[in-house]
Amino acid sequence: MAYEIELDDVVPEHFEFLTAREKAWVLAEIHLQLSHEPLMRTRNRKRLRPNAIATWELRIGDLRVFYDVIGTEIVRVLAVGRKRGNMVIIGGREMTL
Repeated sequence: MAYEIELDDVVPEHFEFLTAREKAWVLAEIHLQLSHEPLMRTRNRKRLRPNAIATWELRIGDLRVFYDVIGTEIVRVLAVGRKRGNMVIIGGREMTL
């Protein structure tokens, strides 16, 4: 069964900090990686330690997609950012996980 992908209301603001090519790449990877078995750990998908952003992280190069899974049907994308060293820049703000 395929999961429905939902973007949080703030995610379009996060996309403003990406190039058009990066945005297309992120959207394609979200649908490819998270439509089926989003709770399976892979090389690019991992469960995060407790934090204020999300439960799961999808790595796409130096970009990061933070998401939660709601029930057995919905993947909710909560944030998209860029990894720089130990920091993640989400919506122009540096965040620590």
